[in-house]
Amino acid sequence: MPATNVLEPPCPVPVVLSGFGPVGQEFFNRLRANHHQDFYVAGIRGRADEVMLGPDAKVPERAQWHPLTPIAEFLQRTGALILVQAIPSSLEAHPRALEESITALGRGVHVVSATKNHLLTHWRELEAAAQTGGSRIRISGATGAALPAADLARIGVNGLNARAIRACPNGTSTFVLDRMGRGDSLEDAVKEAQRLGIAESNTSADLSGSDAATKTRLIAGMLWGWDVAKIHVDTETIDENSVRVAGASASSSQRLRAVASASVDQAMKVTVRLELVSSQDPLFHLTGPEKAMTFSCPEAGDITVHGGRSSPAGAGLAMVKDVLNLLPTRTTGFH
Repeated sequence: MPATNVLEPPCPVPVVLSGFGPVGQEFFNRLRANHHQDFYVAGIRGRADEVMLGPDAKVPERAQWHPLTPIAEFLQRTGALILVQAIPSSLEAHPRALEESITALGRGVHVVSATKNHLLTHWRELEAAAQTGGSRIRISGATGAALPAADLARIGVNGLNARAIRACPNGTSTFVLDRMGRGDSLEDAVKEAQRLGIAESNTSADLSGSDAATKTRLIAGMLWGWDVAKIHVDTETIDENSVRVAGASASSSQRLRAVASASVDQAMKVTVRLELVSSQDPLFHLTGPEKAMTFSCPEAGDITVHGGRSSPAGAGLAMVKDVLNLLPTRTTGFH
């Protein structure tokens, strides 16, 4: 087995950004706004075109970009040591996301991804490619945007014998259920979420529980070594009946939540259920589109991470964080 690929000079480290929609642009803009000196975007790949950049170069007009080339060729020309993926989690983009990741990882290029679909279908193949190349995969942007749940699963609760996960990892569903608890119809609650930029135009994955299940599957795969592609999913949908339940349950002591759960006692299974939670429950205190995840550790106690609202900005920041955590440390002591 090859040793894990440790990033070495050149400095700043060149990065390829795949996808230049809202999330990709947030990643790029946050990088520039915070003046990170340790890495830079050496190239951007759009849907059908690409462009190479210098450390301080501005992104040229799209007319000056060139037709998309094979990912292996682009990685070689840019000298990239990290591939950042911000392409849509769609059926159309799935083959590209998979090819880019497998190619990069096998060549020793680390991958930071906010794209989910290929993680769900080819978890073991991505692991094998990373083993071959001695590379690493970071997926904070795919598991809760700014919520550092993936970091907790990977290192934060390592050795604490976490036995279960209980979470509200989808901000749209929490927002919609709270609005319904105040008397809004499902339609009005969704429209308000879309107006505020909390929900996308298609909310089917949010309301069906699919998105919450996806994020929980990824966390379970990291935490317990499960093959994410083989995890069984059982979800409950937010519908008009939920409106009546939310309205009847709304009080200072109970709230309706779409709760995703997984446990070592029910291996390879993730459920999403509408639950009435009490004011003593960490999931009760979510507001707006906030998210939360609790790791149950018998000896250490429950450990909850809470916050991290979903947005392109949150996903962009999560990817910046993942890239920074892949860079070699230049400090000593506690840092």
